[in-house]
Formats: sequence, structure tokens, C-alpha cells
Amino acid sequence: MSHLILRTLWLTLQWLELTVFTTFLYGLSWIAPLHDSRLYRWLFRAWCRQFVRALNVDLRLHQHLTRPLPDRYLMIANHPSAFEDIGIPALFDVSSLAKIEVKDWWATGRITVAAGTLFVRREDKDDRARAASDIARALADGHNVALYPEGGVKNIRLHDRFRHGVFDISLRTGIPIVPVFIHYEAQWQFHWRNDEILPLKIWHFLNSPNNRANYHVFDAFDPLDFDDKASYCDAVYAQFKRWEARYLA
Repeated sequence: MSHLILRTLWLTLQWLELTVFTTFLYGLSWIAPLHDSRLYRWLFRAWCRQFVRALNVDLRLHQHLTRPLPDRYLMIANHPSAFEDIGIPALFDVSSLAKIEVKDWWATGRITVAAGTLFVRREDKDDRARAASDIARALADGHNVALYPEGGVKNIRLHDRFRHGVFDISLRTGIPIVPVFIHYEAQWQFHWRNDEILPLKIWHFLNSPNNRANYHVFDAFDPLDFDDKASYCDAVYAQFKRWEARYLA
């Protein structure tokens, strides 16, 4: 009983801190000069880490690196849950590419815009081309960019293919791709199905039988090792399938 009381008090404190932090960042989001500033981006990453604590998720970064991360990079990951939207920026200094609907989320939508998040209408080919230009511009401005080549949350397992867009950008800019393989030990509790609303998913996170989230980062793929976006995409997808066999066996 005492353990339950302590856990409840701790989570209550985390949610109070998150509420205050969210209110603070929401207020700052109305100050246009702060948009995409180093200060606001730093605060946004701290807010993501606070959100992780409030959800009671044990977020672990596993570094399988044989060399340092590049000075600038594109980051890709599998996308089994919506938790990645805060998990990735909690661990890495990146601007994320998100679906356009995120812009309209109450309070947090303004916060993500002010933090420099990029947006795309996933099923609109022309808008994907526009987003690719935004990504290239962000890279040129010195930002790292994170995105999910599956094109959205599909399943706990990898989708049957990756989209070529990020590989085309990597080839055109010469920016390497850093891969992250994500493994939630309570896979079905973290997976976000299309018919689930946010409060229900938060309840699943808070009551997961295993709250461990493993983010495995590996050495970057160098675009100079590939001749075209199709072979680049196929090689990276094949490697993700090997990681899937290893971590989701």
C-alpha cells in the first residue's frame, strides 16, 4: 500500500510539473522571435523529458556506436507508437517531421511549431515534396532532422517498405543518416492504433506491465556508399529488418 501511495504522489508531482512547464512554453510560443531559437529548442527538449517522466516511461538509450555521431545528420527510426514524438527529441537534438494534424493539437501544437517542428500531409505527394525542401533548408541552417520512413504508425512490426524521400535528401545534400531502432518491451501497450484516443493511450503508458522503452542508435549510413535512392533505401530497410529479428524475436 505504501508503495502505491508513493507512486501516486510521485506521478502527481510529475504531472503538476508538466502542467506548469506546458503553460510556460505555451506562453513563450506567442513570442515570435523565440520560434526555433536555441533557447526554445532547449526548453522543448527539457519539456519532452518531463513528459516522459509524467508518463512513467523508463526511456533507455543504447549506443551501439563505433564512431561519434556526425556533426549534422538525418535521423530515422521505426514508428510503432506515438511516444517517439517525445522520445526522440528527449534524447537527441533534432527537429522532427510530423503529420500536419499535430499543428492543431491543443496547446502542444503551438509548442511544437515554436520548437521548429516540420510538418507534412503524408498522403499528398506535392506536400511531401514541399516538406523535403523544408528538410533540406533545415539541414542547411544547421539543424538535425528526424523522421520516420514508414510514413506513419503502422504496426509493432516494420511496415513492408520505407519511403524513398529521406534517402533522396541524404544523397542530394550529402548528409548521413543515423538509424535508431525502437523496441518497447510492452509492445502492444505502446502501439497506438488508429481507433485509440490520446487519454486512453496515456492510461496505457501509465499502466504498462513493463515501462521500458529501448532506443538503439547505430553508426550513420554514408550516402557516398550508395548510387541511388532505391538501393540506399533497400539496404537500410534490410538492416532494420535484421534489427527487428534481433530485438523483436
